Amino acid sequence: MLMRVNPTRMELTRLKKQLVTAKRGHKLLKDKQDELIKKFIDMVKKNKELREEVERELESAFKSFTMARSQMPQEVLEESLMIPTARVSMNVSKANIMSVNVPKVEISSEEGGNIYSYGFAQTSGELDNAIGILSGMLPKMLKLSEIEKACQLMADEIEKTRRRVNALEYVMIPSLEETIKYITMKLDENERGNITRLMKIKEMVMNG
Repeated sequence: MLMRVNPTRMELTRLKKQLVTAKRGHKLLKDKQDELIKKFIDMVKKNKELREEVERELESAFKSFTMARSQMPQEVLEESLMIPTARVSMNVSKANIMSVNVPKVEISSEEGGNIYSYGFAQTSGELDNAIGILSGMLPKMLKLSEIEKACQLMADEIEKTRRRVNALEYVMIPSLEETIKYITMKLDENERGNITRLMKIKEMVMNG
């Protein structure tokens, strides 16, 4: 698309500089987009692996818990789970990945060394198994939420970068090139016109 400009040498110089800047910006954004996509794919793979691991462990814990519930009186099961054995604190900060601020979750727990808050006389071994699995799940689930949020933020940044790359590649750069070509042609026409006029004046002077 041709830009509305005056076909002057000054304008031509300005647009040529703008074109160089646009092409440089396009290359930088394209490199950024490629690197973002690469990191995004790596993160999606990690997310898939961790999600599958978490789902397997949760399924195993729920199976054990269901078995324990079928083997134990309801009141004994409830009493066994009433008292927490650990206090967990969580700190959320940010990490920068290719100018994208992604969440970073760190947890610390104060444990008494025993994850079981009950005696083993009236409880089922299936309950012990479920508690054992679930006690190690929190860090993994927090890590999963951290990665999933990072994937979402990086996908948004990839889309924004893609739109900017396309705007430069398919709109701004072609428009600048077309306008530069138009101004160059106009200036060449003016130059030829001036030469023709000078030749006619010279001819008239010589013939006069």
